[in-house]
Amino acid sequence: MLDYPLLIVSAFILFIPAFIANPSAVVTGGHYPMDFRKNFPDGKRILGDGKTWSGYFGGSLIGVASGLVLFAIFHLADVLPYPVYGSSIGGILVALFAMSFGSLTGDVLGSFIKRRINIPRGGKGSLLDMWPFALVSFLFLFLFARQFFMNYYGNVIGILTILIITPPLHRAVNIIGYMMKRKDVPW
Repeated sequence: MLDYPLLIVSAFILFIPAFIANPSAVVTGGHYPMDFRKNFPDGKRILGDGKTWSGYFGGSLIGVASGLVLFAIFHLADVLPYPVYGSSIGGILVALFAMSFGSLTGDVLGSFIKRRINIPRGGKGSLLDMWPFALVSFLFLFLFARQFFMNYYGNVIGILTILIITPPLHRAVNIIGYMMKRKDVPW
């Protein structure tokens, strides 16, 4: 029989590197625009000044580092039924890199789509601000760390947990970023 509370809690906690990578890009970003200030054939900026290489790599690496801390905690506690992130250091790193870089790749994809549909930088994109980072993290985990993905997100419970918790969590983090004067808007 499935332990639903454990599935829900572990799905959330083990996804923290993706949740951390995204706002960490704001802290480390601001240098070297990813689109090199170029326009797409539609005449609009490809991504805009808000997506930078320093934010992409900095946020992703902070996500990986947070995952290593979580791994150490869970490894010592030995409370989860499957290995956390993987059973070897290589597997662990692949899962954490996939999740963290997937998070920021999804964020970049969301920005690309927002520019195409005339939502300006900082403009509300509703689910385009919230779900692309989670969905691309899932995709990268499925492609590069499939066993971890199947253990914790290969069931509907794990994925639904993340998709349900993401909007309110995203909103709360953005409000905090706005209050800290790291974001121009609270969404």
